Amino acid sequence: MTTLVLHWFVVLRGVLTSAGESKYFAAMYFRSSMRHNPKTGELSGYYRLVESYRNQVNRICHRTMLSVGFLDGLSGDQLKAIQHGLNLRVEGLDNSLFSEEVDPVVTANIERFYQQMVRGKRIDVLPDNTRKKDWQTIDMNTMRNKDVREVGAEWMCYQAIQQLKLKQFFESKGWDDEKIALAMTHLISRAVYPASEYKTSFWIKENSAVCEITGYDASKITKDQLYSISYSLYAEKESLESYLSHRTNELFDLQDKIVLYDLTNTYFEGEKRHSRIARFGRSKEKRNDARLVVLAVVINPEGFIKYSTIYEGNKADCKTLAAMIDKLRLATS
Repeated sequence: MTTLVLHWFVVLRGVLTSAGESKYFAAMYFRSSMRHNPKTGELSGYYRLVESYRNQVNRICHRTMLSVGFLDGLSGDQLKAIQHGLNLRVEGLDNSLFSEEVDPVVTANIERFYQQMVRGKRIDVLPDNTRKKDWQTIDMNTMRNKDVREVGAEWMCYQAIQQLKLKQFFESKGWDDEKIALAMTHLISRAVYPASEYKTSFWIKENSAVCEITGYDASKITKDQLYSISYSLYAEKESLESYLSHRTNELFDLQDKIVLYDLTNTYFEGEKRHSRIARFGRSKEKRNDARLVVLAVVINPEGFIKYSTIYEGNKADCKTLAAMIDKLRLATS
């Protein structure tokens, strides 16, 4: 009984410094119970290797890692050394405790118990190239983040812009890098988040990683900046549509054929008294009280919008088809 009590005390408390403070407290330790040893015919300590851990409510719990059996031939110091060596081995650390004086009985038992836990899948074995790394365990429920941004749809749009070589087109128009980056930022934003320039400016700053993709300084984004680049893009509308039409033909080996020519209209909330094209007409949204503009689009068999035109709000569908066909013929000739 005296030996058993000594074993329990040494294993539970670990190695103590002269000041009485714990220097090492093992995550795994030996726990014993009195059993009848069939080899000796006497009562002796039956040992289990137990691991202590904290559960989700921060309560200390224990689980049995290995049923070791009877260890009558080992001293308390040897049990302590085995326990310490097993913890170092599981953590992937060098066993510096035995660097000066090696006890062959201790090292043999460390290897034996370690291999038994590996075969029993009680511990995770890291690959050799990661054994020296510092692995830490974290509680996923305690993780916090900030400045979270969306990037998936923005990245897809950016890849499409790269394939269309829009940067080269804008460079041919004499645009500098900052203006090109703002234009691509606005184009991607329009595709992913179709809203007003005012709302879009907040979306870019608070939710989207589009500026990280295009390289434009997000702190410079304002609704006025977006309005300004919209005017610049619209100034290049004719040449840009022609370029995109030819570029998509090259990318997908397409032929310019009209399969759909359609007109729609949209209304203005304001009076638009000085507008040259805003007119009263037949609104498809039943807003005959507001001035309209008509948008005409040409779509090819593959679904690409090839050309578009904005007409006066009172323009009839039958009066625009011939002009659009002539425009398409000149653009593709």
